[in-house]
Amino acid sequence: MLPLIRENRDLIIIEKKEVDRCKKYDIVLYKRKSGEYVLHRILKVRKEDYIIAGDHCTYKEYGITDNQILGVLTAVVRDGKTIKTTNKKYLLYTHLWCDFYYIRVTIIKIKSFCSKTFHKIFGKSA
Repeated sequence: MLPLIRENRDLIIIEKKEVDRCKKYDIVLYKRKSGEYVLHRILKVRKEDYIIAGDHCTYKEYGITDNQILGVLTAVVRDGKTIKTTNKKYLLYTHLWCDFYYIRVTIIKIKSFCSKTFHKIFGKSA
Protein backbone atom coordinates (compact mmCIF):
# COMPACT_ATOMS: atom_id res chain seq x y z
CA MET A 1 0.00 0.00 0.00
CA LEU A 2 2.95 2.27 -0.60
CA PRO A 3 2.99 5.32 -0.71
CA LEU A 4 0.26 5.56 1.96
CA ILE A 5 1.71 2.88 4.24
CA ARG A 6 5.49 2.61 4.60
CA GLU A 7 6.64 -0.94 5.31
CA ASN A 8 8.36 -1.48 8.67
CA ARG A 9 7.76 2.17 9.60
CA ASP A 10 4.03 2.80 9.90
CA LEU A 11 1.54 1.13 12.17
CA ILE A 12 -1.91 0.33 10.80
CA ILE A 13 -5.14 0.00 12.73
CA ILE A 14 -7.61 -2.47 11.27
CA GLU A 15 -10.99 -3.07 12.81
CA LYS A 16 -13.34 -5.95 12.24
CA LYS A 17 -15.85 -5.24 9.50
CA GLU A 18 -19.05 -4.14 11.25
CA VAL A 19 -21.28 -3.36 8.27
CA ASP A 20 -22.63 -5.77 5.68
CA ARG A 21 -20.93 -4.06 2.75
CA CYS A 22 -17.73 -2.06 2.48
CA LYS A 23 -17.55 1.25 0.62
CA LYS A 24 -15.56 2.44 -2.35
CA TYR A 25 -12.11 3.67 -1.21
CA ASP A 26 -12.07 1.49 1.94
CA ILE A 27 -8.76 -0.29 2.55
CA VAL A 28 -9.59 -3.85 3.47
CA LEU A 29 -7.68 -6.81 4.83
CA TYR A 30 -8.85 -9.91 3.01
CA LYS A 31 -7.83 -13.49 2.46
CA ARG A 32 -7.32 -14.67 -1.10
CA LYS A 33 -8.48 -18.12 -2.13
CA SER A 34 -4.79 -19.10 -2.15
CA GLY A 35 -4.63 -18.35 1.59
CA GLU A 36 -2.63 -15.10 1.27
CA TYR A 37 -3.61 -12.14 3.43
CA VAL A 38 -3.71 -8.88 1.47
CA LEU A 39 -4.32 -5.22 2.30
CA HIS A 40 -5.73 -3.35 -0.71
CA ARG A 41 -8.18 -0.59 -1.55
CA ILE A 42 -11.69 -1.05 -2.95
CA LEU A 43 -11.99 0.71 -6.32
CA LYS A 44 -15.51 -0.41 -7.16
CA VAL A 45 -18.40 -1.98 -5.26
CA ARG A 46 -20.43 -4.40 -7.36
CA LYS A 47 -23.61 -6.27 -6.47
CA GLU A 48 -21.91 -9.53 -5.47
CA ASP A 49 -18.24 -8.56 -5.08
CA TYR A 50 -15.56 -5.88 -5.21
CA ILE A 51 -12.84 -4.69 -7.57
CA ILE A 52 -9.71 -4.09 -5.50
CA ALA A 53 -6.15 -2.88 -6.10
CA GLY A 54 -3.15 -1.89 -4.04
CA ASP A 55 -2.04 1.74 -4.16
CA HIS A 56 1.16 0.76 -5.96
CA CYS A 57 -0.26 -2.06 -8.09
CA THR A 58 -0.74 -1.88 -11.84
CA TYR A 59 -3.51 -4.46 -11.93
CA LYS A 60 -6.97 -4.83 -10.44
CA GLU A 61 -8.22 -7.87 -8.58
CA TYR A 62 -11.78 -8.95 -9.35
CA GLY A 63 -14.24 -11.14 -7.49
CA ILE A 64 -13.34 -10.39 -3.86
CA THR A 65 -16.42 -11.19 -1.78
CA ASP A 66 -17.62 -10.05 1.63
CA ASN A 67 -16.80 -13.49 3.06
CA GLN A 68 -13.10 -12.93 2.27
CA ILE A 69 -12.88 -9.51 3.98
CA LEU A 70 -11.63 -9.69 7.57
CA GLY A 71 -11.34 -6.03 8.50
CA VAL A 72 -11.17 -2.41 7.38
CA LEU A 73 -8.32 0.06 7.93
CA THR A 74 -9.41 2.88 10.24
CA ALA A 75 -6.12 4.70 10.84
CA VAL A 76 -2.40 4.83 10.09
CA VAL A 77 0.11 5.80 12.78
CA ARG A 78 3.07 7.59 11.18
CA ASP A 79 5.91 8.98 13.26
CA GLY A 80 3.71 8.80 16.36
CA LYS A 81 0.86 10.75 14.76
CA THR A 82 -2.48 9.03 14.07
CA ILE A 83 -4.07 9.69 10.69
CA LYS A 84 -7.68 8.52 10.67
CA THR A 85 -9.43 7.51 7.45
CA THR A 86 -11.93 10.31 8.13
CA ASN A 87 -9.17 12.98 8.00
CA LYS A 88 -9.78 15.55 5.22
CA LYS A 89 -6.22 15.30 3.85
CA TYR A 90 -6.47 11.51 3.80
CA LEU A 91 -9.79 11.68 1.94
CA LEU A 92 -8.33 14.09 -0.64
CA TYR A 93 -5.34 11.78 -1.15
CA THR A 94 -7.69 8.81 -1.54
CA HIS A 95 -9.85 10.48 -4.18
CA LEU A 96 -6.89 11.76 -6.19
CA TRP A 97 -5.08 8.43 -5.97
CA CYS A 98 -8.10 6.35 -7.01
CA ASP A 99 -9.94 8.66 -9.39
CA PHE A 100 -6.82 9.00 -11.53
CA TYR A 101 -6.03 5.26 -11.43
CA TYR A 102 -5.06 4.93 -15.10
CA ILE A 103 -2.71 7.93 -14.97
CA ARG A 104 -1.10 6.50 -11.82
CA VAL A 105 -0.65 3.09 -13.42
CA THR A 106 0.95 4.66 -16.49
CA ILE A 107 3.39 6.62 -14.30
CA ILE A 108 4.29 3.50 -12.29
CA LYS A 109 4.91 1.49 -15.49
CA ILE A 110 7.07 4.24 -17.01
CA LYS A 111 9.07 4.56 -13.80
CA SER A 112 9.57 0.79 -13.64
CA PHE A 113 10.65 0.64 -17.30
CA CYS A 114 13.16 3.47 -16.80
CA SER A 115 14.55 1.81 -13.67
CA LYS A 116 14.97 -1.56 -15.40
CA THR A 117 16.59 0.06 -18.42
CA PHE A 118 18.99 2.06 -16.22
CA HIS A 119 20.04 -1.11 -14.37
CA LYS A 120 20.56 -3.00 -17.63
CA ILE A 121 22.76 -0.25 -19.02
CA PHE A 122 24.69 0.75 -15.92
CA GLY A 123 24.39 -2.32 -13.70
CA LYS A 124 23.04 -2.50 -10.17
CA SER A 125 26.07 -0.81 -8.61
CA ALA A 126 25.50 2.48 -10.43
